[in-house]
Amino acid sequence: MLVRGFPQDEVERLLDDFGDRGLLSEERMIEAYVAERVRKGFGPVRIRQELHRRGLSDRLIAPHLERSTREWLELMASAHDKKYGPNRPVDAAERGRRARFLEYRGFPVDLIADFIRGGD
Repeated sequence: MLVRGFPQDEVERLLDDFGDRGLLSEERMIEAYVAERVRKGFGPVRIRQELHRRGLSDRLIAPHLERSTREWLELMASAHDKKYGPNRPVDAAERGRRARFLEYRGFPVDLIADFIRGGD
């Protein structure tokens, strides 16, 4: 079987060689990925799902998502404010719209509820 035009056995041999030489690291990949996604305003739920889809285990992922609740609240507030501005929603429809946006971004539902109610 060919992988993008290269024989499978050659690809596997090269990947094994890279791994042996420390050039492939799931830890470094996760660290860089999490940093990038956090910088772009995504929360831990979504980041974890994205990394799971890439075949990485929760055992490897979890340490990279360990931040205090306060840190995640600050990141969530920043994502919210970037899209909606600093004012909190005043009616139920707008609260729902903003909560769905934050949930889509991957923030935990309990933090979203506190934030939307004004507990930031």
